Parts: sequence; structure tokens; C-alpha cells
Amino acid sequence: MQVQGDQSSAGATAKPMRLALLGVGMMGGSAAQAWRAAGQVSQVVGFDVDGAALQTALAGGVIDEAAPSAAQAVAAADVVLLAVPVGAMAEVLAHIAPTLPAQVLITDLGSTKASVIAAAREHLSAQQLVHFVPAHPIAGAERSGVAAADAALFAQRWVILTPQPGVDAQAVLRIEQIWRACGARIERMSADEHDQMFAAVSHLPHLLAYALMACIGEQAQGQRALQFAGAGFRDFTRIAASSPPMWRDIALANQAALSAQLARYREILARMQAQLDAGNGVQLHALFEQASQLRGQLAGVGHER
Repeated sequence: MQVQGDQSSAGATAKPMRLALLGVGMMGGSAAQAWRAAGQVSQVVGFDVDGAALQTALAGGVIDEAAPSAAQAVAAADVVLLAVPVGAMAEVLAHIAPTLPAQVLITDLGSTKASVIAAAREHLSAQQLVHFVPAHPIAGAERSGVAAADAALFAQRWVILTPQPGVDAQAVLRIEQIWRACGARIERMSADEHDQMFAAVSHLPHLLAYALMACIGEQAQGQRALQFAGAGFRDFTRIAASSPPMWRDIALANQAALSAQLARYREILARMQAQLDAGNGVQLHALFEQASQLRGQLAGVGHER
């Protein structure tokens, strides 16, 4: 991947910066707290369309100042963190583009990358795009809201960067430095690879969890059955408690890749049902064994969102 500049020239340390946090939910609040705790930012100015959330963030010390608009929040920033739902990225980028300072770093927390990059290309100038470093921290929980923010959320978690051709190498290295200071592990890949990969290991599981809860809920004895749900059911459906608007936006933003993964999953289910209907225990066991061995390789790794 081509980037501008010499990657070997970045210093080991950099002075703390003024952060503009756009979106003060659990993820944005956690990032602001983690970046501050790691000494990477010295002041946080926040904005959120939810005024109550903004005041909660201010009262809780997640932000130092509440801005009246996204454009005003970024006006004096050194780094801008887009922590809004992916469906809102285009609108926010269009709003802040006229007031972004020269040389300001811009990054995000979006769970899809191609859609965010497309929005940035539409609304940012060529000079602003040079300092845009798309990112996706593989962290989170079913909890939402800034009250659930956790400065330790990113320790030993992956942060995926998808820098575009022509981006300033120093911008990429600075964003990497910020996340490494929070204890995160860094991986770079293309936006297309990211979206294909996370359609399978993140976006599809959320669809399946929502679908299973809907399936049980629509049955006549569904509510009664849920009273007796054990740990396995709770583990499988935990992520169905995640924010429905956020996951609606993610599903639509990654529609093609997610639809392809869903079709593959339906093929597996069709094979499984055929084996079950035929009473074919040998084939069912073979499928279960293959899946069990693969899951065993994943033990202790599960930090996905």
C-alpha cells in the first residue's frame, strides 16, 4: 500500500493533542478515556446530537468541553475521532469539512470501512484526505451509552487500520502510536479485505443472534421457553442486546459482503436440515466435529464486536 513520506522517521513520542470527539457513546467515550489515560490527548471537546449523552459525558469527565455543533468541536482540534454510527458518517463529514484545521488528523471507529472511505472521499478535500486514517477497534460489548465507557477496553485488542493510497505516512504512524499506547495491537489491511472478513466474523453473528431471538420470540411458548434458557443460549444471543440502530446501519453499509455470508450460512443450514431429516447421524457428527475443532483453535481469542 502506497503512503506518502518515510515511515522510519516517526519519533517514539509525541506531545498530547486536543481531541474532537464526535459521538459520545460507549465506544467514543472509551476511546477518549483510553487516549487520555495513555497520555495521547490532553483535552477532549465533544459533540453529540443527543444532548443528554453530551451532558453525561461532561459530568463524568469523559470530555472537558461540550461543543454546540460538530463543526465547532473540530475547529481547534489536532485530531478528530468520528465515533458516530456508520450511517451518519457522510452527514457528519459534510458538516465538519469547512471548519477542519489544516493538518488535522482524522480517524474513525466504524465497523465497516468501504462505506466510511466513500463518504470521506465525497466530502473531504484532497488535502484533508491525506490525513484521514480509517480505523476499526475490535472491541466493545452489548452495553451502550457513555456511562458504560471503559478506558481499559482496548488493551490487547486488535485495531484494524485501512489507510488509503496517498495518505501521509506520519498520519498513519501517529494513529498507530495512539492505539499502541492504549495497549492495542495493530493490523493494516485494505478496506475490501476488512469488510469481507468482518462480514463473516462480526456482522453475520449479530444477524444470527437477532434472528434466533426473533425466532424464539415469535413462538407461542417463546416467553416461557426463555425462562429456562441456559448459559449456551445466553452466550450465543448476548450480542442481540447490542444497539439495533447501529447494527442496522452496519448491515446496510456492508450489504453485499454480508448478504454473501448469509447465503453461505443458509447453505450450511440446508445441509444440516437434510441430514437431520434423514436421520444421518454420521454426516451430522462429521459437520459438528469439524466445527468443534475449528472453534477449539479460537479458544481465548474472542474479543470481537
